[in-house]
Amino acid sequence: MPDVSSPCRLHQKVINFFDYNSQCANDCVKRDPDVNEEMEKNFTELLSEELKLREAQAVEGQQRGELMLLETKKMSSQFLKEAEKCNSGMDTCDEAREKDEAALIEKRKLTAIWEMRARQRGWKEGCVKSHV
Repeated sequence: MPDVSSPCRLHQKVINFFDYNSQCANDCVKRDPDVNEEMEKNFTELLSEELKLREAQAVEGQQRGELMLLETKKMSSQFLKEAEKCNSGMDTCDEAREKDEAALIEKRKLTAIWEMRARQRGWKEGCVKSHV
């Protein structure tokens, strides 16, 4: 079994195999059918190894893609949850603001009533008498 650690090395071995066959062994192959058969087996083994390697790389790439998709879905779900919390907080804040605005309007009305009564009884702004 050939030592194959990368597709480039395997590809180079296939090229070297072809170069060797075309330059050195043409005469042997023509004369010896056993050598021809053995060389075809070696070539077939090399191609088989290359196919296995590429299949393993494809499976690995697919697994990485599936893992990335899963992580993306998890992050998306987390962002949606955070957005829902934010929207809920905004709704609560808006409700409190509206309630406070209504209370402020009521307090201003009450203040205006008390100020009007005080003016009717002689109170003037800036004049404060001490009752001590």
